[in-house]
Amino acid sequence: MTQCNGKRMVFRAHAQREVVASFDGGTISSDGGVVLLREVDRRLKLVERLARCFSDERSPLLVKHRVAELVAQRVYALALGYADLNDHEQLRADPLLAVAAGKLKPGDEVLAGKSTLNRLERSAGSSDRYHKIHYDAAAIDRLLVTLFVEAHRRAPAQIVIDLDTTDLALHGGQEGRFFHGYYDHYCYLPLYLFCGEHLLGVRLRTADQDAAAGCVEEIARIVAQIRRAWPEARIVLRADSGFCRDELMSWCEAQGVEYVLGLARNKRLRGIVEKPMRKAKHLRRRTGTAARVFTEFNHETTTGSWSRRRRVVAKCEQLEDKENPRYVVTSLSRNEWPARTLYEELYCARGEMENRIKEQMSLFAERVSTATLRANQLRLYLSAMAYVLMHGLRRLALVGTEFAKAQAQTIRLKLLKIGAQVRVSVRKVWISMASSYPYQALFETLYQRLRI
Repeated sequence: MTQCNGKRMVFRAHAQREVVASFDGGTISSDGGVVLLREVDRRLKLVERLARCFSDERSPLLVKHRVAELVAQRVYALALGYADLNDHEQLRADPLLAVAAGKLKPGDEVLAGKSTLNRLERSAGSSDRYHKIHYDAAAIDRLLVTLFVEAHRRAPAQIVIDLDTTDLALHGGQEGRFFHGYYDHYCYLPLYLFCGEHLLGVRLRTADQDAAAGCVEEIARIVAQIRRAWPEARIVLRADSGFCRDELMSWCEAQGVEYVLGLARNKRLRGIVEKPMRKAKHLRRRTGTAARVFTEFNHETTTGSWSRRRRVVAKCEQLEDKENPRYVVTSLSRNEWPARTLYEELYCARGEMENRIKEQMSLFAERVSTATLRANQLRLYLSAMAYVLMHGLRRLALVGTEFAKAQAQTIRLKLLKIGAQVRVSVRKVWISMASSYPYQALFETLYQRLRI
């Protein structure tokens, strides 16, 4: 690459020394740690398989940027903290991102610019003059579950699948925009499905529908794929009261999937737990601290919205100034899961999923600013794959280290954003990272673990 020698800039002196700056340091990147993500990708073969989920109808003679390079460029950039397509105008000459993206001549070949990447994302699913790359949503859905299965050396006896939704604010005229009264803004309501830290699926939805809309189809698809790999594994579905719908519970009961779902409060349920609530109030007065009493009962709705009676566990809690009853409906037996254990150890553990959704935001899943639902769904997929890459680093290399439980944003800041001078020769790409980098020993440990 051509090196420009700018004029010297003299700043205020320090003690007896001049402070002089100029842009003559050569090719320097702030993303030296991207080589760790590249090793993770070598283990997972994530970008390679994601690229196969796209069809390319461009003329091969006119192609400068292969689909695999375009996809890799976007996924790596999201992991490194570059949220927007505009960022890629400045990143086009970055030799480290070129290495990660698979360019054969990093330093000589520029990466794709914002217009090329925009055409990738704006594909409408049918060819026209400008949009000839199309993604297969079903194939990407299958890939996410496949990556989850491959992350386990042996089939687990039981897995717990969490469902939740979140709001992605809209600030333009995107397709399907709708004002949601609860969130108090125009938004989309994507559905996320996790098993622990593993992302199983993400589906972009408009906000003019129930939180549970489409969840049976998503769960059915994921459960079928998991059971083909692990036919003996027990599957438990867990979600808040927004997903407590008879359609979902009936499907679980018919398919042998267990469930534990929040149940919205109402006057009838409050009347049923009157006695344990009085007991909780008495304990609160006697001990001076918040008191909990657990009870359970078989319940059916008076409106006929449930097709059968089901087990309900109630937490009757008295706080300092108010009562706080909570209810959970479940297919799990009381012998296996007593009321208190089911609520406190199984159901409440779903709160960890909120941290996983926050990680999607740190990987810019909220940037759904393009015009169509299809294009914005692809952006969610790209953010999801960036998450899988970051989680792969956490799972394969960070176990037992101080960053074993760190979120994606912390991993990016501490382990990926490393100043490095890059020199590209005929035979080698030299990456000289900052000598003052404080986590050198950890970085070398991660390198050794990922090279296995």
